[in-house]
Amino acid sequence: MSRESLLTQQAQQLRQQLFLRCSGRRRTRWQLNAAVRDQLAALAPLAVAAGRGENDGGGVDELGRCHGEEGLLDLAQLDALTLNAGGRPLMAHTRMQVALPTTWGAKLASWSEPLQRHVRALAAIRRTLLVIQLGGPVGDRGSFEGHGDTIAAGLARRLDLGLSTPWHAARDPIVGLGSLLALISGSLGKLGADVTLLAQNEVAALRLEGGGGSSAMAHKSNPVNAEVLIALARFNAGLAGTLQQAMVHENERSGSAWTLEWLTLPPMLITTGASLRLGRELLDQIRLT
Repeated sequence: MSRESLLTQQAQQLRQQLFLRCSGRRRTRWQLNAAVRDQLAALAPLAVAAGRGENDGGGVDELGRCHGEEGLLDLAQLDALTLNAGGRPLMAHTRMQVALPTTWGAKLASWSEPLQRHVRALAAIRRTLLVIQLGGPVGDRGSFEGHGDTIAAGLARRLDLGLSTPWHAARDPIVGLGSLLALISGSLGKLGADVTLLAQNEVAALRLEGGGGSSAMAHKSNPVNAEVLIALARFNAGLAGTLQQAMVHENERSGSAWTLEWLTLPPMLITTGASLRLGRELLDQIRLT
């Protein structure tokens, strides 16, 4: 089976195994099959956390436990390439045309610097995303007989989450996370796009070790990982726009906007995790010529 067919089969299996289960009127839960979890790559802990969350508190608690996982964005491969080949010449291209000479260091910086910013953003988002959600039926803590703030503070300490006012209808932290996921996959998509062009036979600035084969043209080494990175970036960009719709949250609680979040966010986490895994694999394949 060709690499392209295998990737297609895995994607189909992933879509089949990911499903939404509704239980009762007040609860919507994403569940991921154990086989799917094995495919979630670097962002798997976050994706599983999002999948387990019922209402808001459970998912945020799980995200907090997994937020410190190492290796979500590993820049060591790019750093090594820069160290070994940063000074080597490379022809720049603007608007798909030959431009002026540059260096591999400049090209690699255009890949690594956005990812460095995303690493910092992942650390900073903890302050706004990983916070307590306790509001009661209408989000004002009015049902706790005057003890709502005290209970919330104790619960935040118990769960090791930040303290926050209720945010039933203020969904900007969730949408902010989705936007960051789209930025990560988008930056990796740019890397993939550059690699597909640099690996063209007529450019030959690099070659890919172990590229995808062709049943009809044995001489080809198709940039499959790079192509999939582009597709995943575009897919996540579309999902980010859908997730933005969840900002329109009617009054104190919206069943439709809430459901839309959990239709959209878990696939975004999965997509970003797959992008990170494929990005690492692609960097391992690159051989500068």
